Amino acid sequence: MRHKALLKLIACYIISIVAMFILLNFFGSRKLNSQVLKERLEMMIEEAGMVAEEYVTPYYRDAAKLGDVLTQLRSVDRFLGTRTWVINTGGIIIVDTASEARGVNVDSLDPEFLNRVAAEGYLTNVTFPRVMPKEMLAVAQPIYNNYKLRGYVCMFSPMELVREMSYQYLDIINICLLVFSVLLLLVFVYLYFAMLAPVGRMTRVAEEYARGHFDVPVKIRSHDEYRDLANAIQYMAAEFQRLDEYQKKFVANISHDFRSPLTSIKGYAEAMADGTIPTEMQAKYLDIILFETERLTTLTSNLLLLNSFGNTNFMLEIISFDINEIIRRTALAFEGRCTKKRITLNLVFHGEELFVDADMGKIQQVLYNLIDNAIKFSNADSTIDVKSEEKGSKVFVSVKDYGIGIPKDSINKVWERFYKTDLSRGKDKKGTGLGLSIAREIVMAHKENINVVSTEGAGTEFMFTLPKTVF
Repeated sequence: MRHKALLKLIACYIISIVAMFILLNFFGSRKLNSQVLKERLEMMIEEAGMVAEEYVTPYYRDAAKLGDVLTQLRSVDRFLGTRTWVINTGGIIIVDTASEARGVNVDSLDPEFLNRVAAEGYLTNVTFPRVMPKEMLAVAQPIYNNYKLRGYVCMFSPMELVREMSYQYLDIINICLLVFSVLLLLVFVYLYFAMLAPVGRMTRVAEEYARGHFDVPVKIRSHDEYRDLANAIQYMAAEFQRLDEYQKKFVANISHDFRSPLTSIKGYAEAMADGTIPTEMQAKYLDIILFETERLTTLTSNLLLLNSFGNTNFMLEIISFDINEIIRRTALAFEGRCTKKRITLNLVFHGEELFVDADMGKIQQVLYNLIDNAIKFSNADSTIDVKSEEKGSKVFVSVKDYGIGIPKDSINKVWERFYKTDLSRGKDKKGTGLGLSIAREIVMAHKENINVVSTEGAGTEFMFTLPKTVF
């Protein structure tokens, strides 16, 4: 792809230069020749008028001799690169600065010349084979004396001179085009190193990432959109690496959590089948098998629930209900465990009733998971505070224990699936590591927030928000 882009850039450069060369030398040259011809005509008409008025008219007034007029006209011709005739009304050339046609009747050279040039003011590509074989540009200005026409001043300039002047201008333009092509080449080289080279580097790095080498850096020195793109690619690689590590950890954890109960079930079932476990003791081990089966069922249900949150078809059944009543019901479910562990559930409500808009079943599961987690982490003879509080348009629900707390390096990981340290698994070691992940996914599905604050050795508080019902 990088080489294709480079070829496109080179092709664009070549096409630009060739197109400009064609436009200037084929189409522009015509326009330039026309402009030079126009300027040459204007200059010659102006000079011919000046010659007729200042140099030739005094001759007809007997104020100047014909030789003096010839000398003056030759000076003008040397300066302008022209040839001048003075023609009387009879068509006789009385002055020729080249002296070749003096005394010749212009009608003998071209019968229509004088009429056409006098009528139109100028003629192009004029030739007189006998005295002026090259193509000439001719202009004519009348000579008046005492309001009478005395003749014409005809001034000639070689058409070749007009072309040479056009070519000179065109040469200058081509030199400028050459300089411009060099500058344009430098621009294209800059574009290559500023645009294509970074893309090539990022492409190679992306290929390394595709092979699983996420530690390869993207080296972009510029501070522009390419640097932002490189940072985004590196961030994506870091996320992929984290996801890859998480996936490996996920597979290891789920394999462990499934393998342990399956091993127990298989071992006890085989022992009962081959008679290793006596008949009178089978009821005890059947209870263990049922317990492990229930663990597998719970784990499978939790995994399916977590997977459903990533499904775009997942729907919440939003209704208005009393969050205080749901807290009471959920707390009753833990009465046996709290009594056994001598833990007091302290329910603190904002008013007798507090209605929220949410999925009641899912929110009850969030409360169940948070209270279950708090009981697991709490010491015997302690208290767990469950509070509801109204703040503006939101209802804040919190579950606070005074147990072992969460280490600082683990507090941001408690939401991860299957994340379990020795502390987070609790003393009973029976947790699956999915409860807090499920609680977070449910709250986020409601587009609300859930947070945790913990001090190691002092306890942990989980808080989440819900929208208050507007009556």
